[in-house]
Amino acid sequence: MKKLLHLFSFFSLLVTALVAASSCGAVRHSCPSSQLDSTRVEVRTEVKTVHDTAFVELPVIVERIQTMDTTSTLENRFARSEATVSGGILHHSLETKPAKLPAEVEHLIIFKDSLVYRDRVVTQTIEVPSKLTKWQQVRQTLGSIFLILIVMAILYLFLHFSNLLNLKRL
Repeated sequence: MKKLLHLFSFFSLLVTALVAASSCGAVRHSCPSSQLDSTRVEVRTEVKTVHDTAFVELPVIVERIQTMDTTSTLENRFARSEATVSGGILHHSLETKPAKLPAEVEHLIIFKDSLVYRDRVVTQTIEVPSKLTKWQQVRQTLGSIFLILIVMAILYLFLHFSNLLNLKRL
């Protein structure tokens, strides 16, 4: 019975020591220390119709005709025509001017864009330099003293139980 009482007191001292050792901590965590990371890809396709102007080049063409008629001259932005009568014969010439003719053209422009969104939460520990209050200093000193006393008590009980067990065997 006495042995059981000593064993019970040993375990109660051990539990008390563990509670005292864990309660002396002054570190406080403001947020979880895990790191979250997520990646999301978004693909965008945009089709744009562009109206553009292309130029068509006209070739230079020269034509001449002879007839019996009166004199005439014709001219526009693409060609020039002259007709003359000499000796009862009409001389007619047609010359095109070198020019570029605009023509509207539609073509599609396809834009493909992929955006990668990466969300990352990084937890940082920031130490704030501040002095301990008198009460915190007393608790810290007493915690160290009691921890030493508990370790000494555990060693004493361990040696005491080992001596008791060795005496019982003899």
